[in-house]
Amino acid sequence: MNQKGKFSKLVRSQEFIVFVILIAMYIVFGIMNKQFAQYTTFVTMFDFANFYILMAFGVGLCLITGGVDLSIGTGLIAYAAIGGSIIKYFNAPVVVGMIVTILIGCLFGLANGVLIAIMDLPPFLATLCTCMIARGVGSLAARNNAIPWPMLSQPGGWFHKIFKVITESKSIIPVGFIWIFVLMFVMRFVLNSTKFGRYTIAIGSNKEATILSGVNVKFYHVMVYTLCGILTGVAAIAYAAATPTIQPGQGAGVEMDAIGGAIVGGVSASGGYGTIPGIFVGTYVILALKVGLPFIGLNANWQQIITGIVLIVAVMIDIIKKRNIEKNR
Repeated sequence: MNQKGKFSKLVRSQEFIVFVILIAMYIVFGIMNKQFAQYTTFVTMFDFANFYILMAFGVGLCLITGGVDLSIGTGLIAYAAIGGSIIKYFNAPVVVGMIVTILIGCLFGLANGVLIAIMDLPPFLATLCTCMIARGVGSLAARNNAIPWPMLSQPGGWFHKIFKVITESKSIIPVGFIWIFVLMFVMRFVLNSTKFGRYTIAIGSNKEATILSGVNVKFYHVMVYTLCGILTGVAAIAYAAATPTIQPGQGAGVEMDAIGGAIVGGVSASGGYGTIPGIFVGTYVILALKVGLPFIGLNANWQQIITGIVLIVAVMIDIIKKRNIEKNR
């Protein structure tokens, strides 16, 4: 394919269209309310983006296999509560709390994978069950108390600098965005250029054919959900860095923003297709709606309505694309 053909394909891709829409949204919100265009607003958005995009990357892989992980929203809070409880109640170093947080996420992701890939439970049911378990375990670990992770100025508060650095002149550098941006390219390579990525797509495209071709589908299927759990564990640390306290038992509904970001970014709701850059951009569209709509005077109810409409449009586009592909065969 020549350069002109590649450019034409890029411009017609859903990822590029969503990117253009994202830029247009920023411009419109900035014109309607100049406060939206302030640097502090973007820093706040980056703080939220750190954990939302990490979750979206993980659940995006699950969606590509034709499944879903509904436990990531509650899991985000539960894992952060468990890690924070280790720090608060056992005086453990922050690094230990961080490791525990990621390990708990890994264990829940592994449990999801085993239930779905090996025990053949529907992804919706399996992850809904682990969602409830995570909520209960997190609340027990926190002893039903709000759990604070160390603030930046406190001993152990160094972990905040992984995501945001405040200079001597009080300027804020959103370091987390850089890490997320790098991770996007790493995961893009993994999905497009490794055996793990190719089999992830193959499972969602045609699971039976993938099994018949000799691929250990159960193993790779379990690994997808385990990776989703690990990314949610890392997201829990990013969440702890962005919020003053962790409220155990919460998080229900957070997963829908991550899932929505992946779908808006072009991940097929029925599996078999998706790109990491698309998930990255799509999640920012959802975040721009959450952050930008209040600046133009729309309350939380309108935010949910508009976000729901955006998701319906994204799913309809996916359906139309699949129908066109089938017609052209």
